[in-house]
Amino acid sequence: MRIAILDDYQSVARGLADWDSLHAEVHVFTEAFENEGAAVTALAEYEVAVAMRERTPFLSSTLSKLPRLKLLVTTGPVNTAIDLDAAHRLGITVCGTGYFSYPTVELTWGSSFPLHA
Repeated sequence: MRIAILDDYQSVARGLADWDSLHAEVHVFTEAFENEGAAVTALAEYEVAVAMRERTPFLSSTLSKLPRLKLLVTTGPVNTAIDLDAAHRLGITVCGTGYFSYPTVELTWGSSFPLHA
């Protein structure tokens, strides 16, 4: 299996998960694709793509040119750059990660109080 991690411009994705446990070939793309053609050419051999929010659009025209793609994962529960109807029609499973909308408050409170030993 080949997995493409897209738009990792900070080069942090490898450290955020145990990718080796998947026993797959994982390739991280740090630069955005110039256009749809570049994306299709780069992703043609991948079965899985991990998209970082709305940075790379997966329109119907793009998805139809990626016949090997079977799973499209996005960070967050919604990604408006993915044509969900086209993905469903083409048999591509789309899923997103969950998140908590409130952690900043807890982190702020936690860092506001000094720790005493």
